[in-house]
Amino acid sequence: MRFVSRTEELAFLQKYYEKPGFQFIPLYGRRRVGKTRLVREFIRDKRAIYFLADSVTEGEQLRNLGHEVGEFFGDTILTESGFRDWQQLFRYLKDKAEHERLVIVIDEFPYLVNSNKGISSIFQKGIDTHLKESNAFLILLGSSVGMMEEEVLFYKAPLYGRRTASLEVREMPFTALAEFFPEANLQQRLEIYGVFGSIPAYIERLDAGATIQSAINDLILDRGSFLHNEVEFLLREELREPRNYFVILRAIAQGKRKMSEIINDTGFEKSHLARYLDILRSLRFVDKEIPVTEKYPDKSRLGLYRLHDRFFSFWFKYVFPHRSRLEIGNTDYLLGKIRDTFDQHLSFVYEDVCRELCLNLLKSGRITFSTIGRWWLKNEEIDLVALDEENETIWFGECKWSINPVGEDIYRNLQRKAKLVVWGKDPRRECFILFSKSGYTDGMRKLALQDGVLLVDGWELQ
Repeated sequence: MRFVSRTEELAFLQKYYEKPGFQFIPLYGRRRVGKTRLVREFIRDKRAIYFLADSVTEGEQLRNLGHEVGEFFGDTILTESGFRDWQQLFRYLKDKAEHERLVIVIDEFPYLVNSNKGISSIFQKGIDTHLKESNAFLILLGSSVGMMEEEVLFYKAPLYGRRTASLEVREMPFTALAEFFPEANLQQRLEIYGVFGSIPAYIERLDAGATIQSAINDLILDRGSFLHNEVEFLLREELREPRNYFVILRAIAQGKRKMSEIINDTGFEKSHLARYLDILRSLRFVDKEIPVTEKYPDKSRLGLYRLHDRFFSFWFKYVFPHRSRLEIGNTDYLLGKIRDTFDQHLSFVYEDVCRELCLNLLKSGRITFSTIGRWWLKNEEIDLVALDEENETIWFGECKWSINPVGEDIYRNLQRKAKLVVWGKDPRRECFILFSKSGYTDGMRKLALQDGVLLVDGWELQ
């Protein structure tokens, strides 16, 4: 599948590549997000060595690395014998990068850590003693976010002070799906996004002509399928005892988003649950949402938890509670349940997509704001609130994934809720934007012209 979407990441790497002297970039992100493909695209036209570490002994790692480096430089002795130790590697690379830029990519760096717990300190010494005065451009990749933070990214990590920058590779935006599936309409792209997110390794397995139900069955529900055990694999890679985390993630996916609701559902004590949630947040599995207007978010008691990953959300909502049925091959029951509730699931996904569209409108200069998020208080909530502090303007948005056109009642209710939001100084400027899967009534279109309301029909700004 062709390479799409990563223009900002490529520009970031190229900027540091063009800087003089030694550069060290740790590059990390969840498995299958496209880190390797990004780096391979970056080094495609460069003098570069790529090495993929494996789950082998340290001696075998050095032999394999020596083979790759020897092959690149036509060094027959090194190709056959490998490196004796890490300092020999660093001396060799310093010599080869003394006068000319040389990119060295080590993929799956956590495997090196597993083969030698002191490897980060060894790399620190190698950088200080040899590479720092060279033109080497070192990239360390890792899928285990926790280990990359511990060994490279945190302040106390041995390699923290040696990096010149770092890059977290995240999921592609929703707009990338239009490049993967140019013939698909908004409904079809949103269905894909609501199940598989925009993870490249998942997307490339999809048959563009298949229904979302068949894709779910073939890639997730079938016991031998590519993604059937994916979530368990990813969690076990990061967590030694994932059992308690499974329970928490399922509770959140099932709609238990307040701390008190998760406690009631899981039975965990508050102190234990808080620690588990902090770990899940640090690993990017869980996000904590705070109403966007809160002055002191860290002290707010209105926080709600949600799963960060869309594939995780789908898996814990539908697959995890019904694994016993899937083990005996009874997929029909679950497919029926998905059909009955999938549109409701997509309505939440559409809110995220609408927020992304607002960011695109910000980049194009169509609207301005400094912060965007959701707002809620007691039984009232607003899907989208954006704050423009410089111009003392607040935007209110409602996202409707419904078969019915949005009418004046939706707008009037949004106006009512807007008055409940405490923010800014009076008189503040209030602006409104509506998003609808199925368009708008004639009355709403006339009212929008009168009041200056922005209307988004599906994905297109009217």
